[in-house]
Amino acid sequence: MADISPVGASQKQPRAVGRAMIRSKARDGLSVLSDLKTSGCLKTLFPRGDRDRLTGVFLNTAGGITGGDQLRFQATARVGSRLCLTTQAAERIYRAQPGEVGHVDNRLTIEPGARLDWLPQETILFDHGALDRTLSVDMAADSRLLAVESLILGRSAMGETLTNTHLTDRIRVRRGDDLVFADTLRLGTDTLPRLTGPAMMGDALSLASVLFIAPEAEAHLPHLRTLMPATGGVSLIRPGVLFARILASDSFVLRQSLIPVLTYLNGTNLPRTWMI
Repeated sequence: MADISPVGASQKQPRAVGRAMIRSKARDGLSVLSDLKTSGCLKTLFPRGDRDRLTGVFLNTAGGITGGDQLRFQATARVGSRLCLTTQAAERIYRAQPGEVGHVDNRLTIEPGARLDWLPQETILFDHGALDRTLSVDMAADSRLLAVESLILGRSAMGETLTNTHLTDRIRVRRGDDLVFADTLRLGTDTLPRLTGPAMMGDALSLASVLFIAPEAEAHLPHLRTLMPATGGVSLIRPGVLFARILASDSFVLRQSLIPVLTYLNGTNLPRTWMI
């Protein structure tokens, strides 16, 4: 007879593991799929879209992330190609068992003359969620990057309030041999009570970070400033590097400001999954 007794505290429970690797290439004036490899809970779909770019939609068949999950995503936009990557839906960071943390490692490479648009939908952090996430980008001097990361601190429509959490979110971008952007966000149970301070998030429960790196980035600054809400701002933090951060009371209000910004920088409508 099988042992169906509860898993003891000292026993590790089964967790989701997923790997995905995508590469795009330029062919006959189009951007097409060069290489694809997926395993575990990560899958990738390629809907029909704009002919000047390859659009990939990745999904986590585990249905969310919890402590102990291990996800790794690698993408390369090869010379002269354009690769746009998004998610099927918002990612949910569920309650983790004590001492267990989910890990997500995203690594992007952008070769000369290429462009990569990293456009995942929101990450929703549930109470007692635990996540360490890294976005690392290596790009050529004349390549282009548009990246967004959005974070929702609980589902306000459900009356959820975060009381216990662990989040470390790191972004590192290298252009050639230079580290041109670095940002680390850390949230813990001890910091949650201080988030409502005037120099922190106030009454906001959602935030988005938008990064645009391109030789012509400075030219977009005046228009982007007209798109910023009162709770957002955008700056040219160094030549060719634009960074914006937007705060909002919830995910719906956040999207009202975020979607126009991303649509403008994307040069066309966002992938269809953003509109479902």
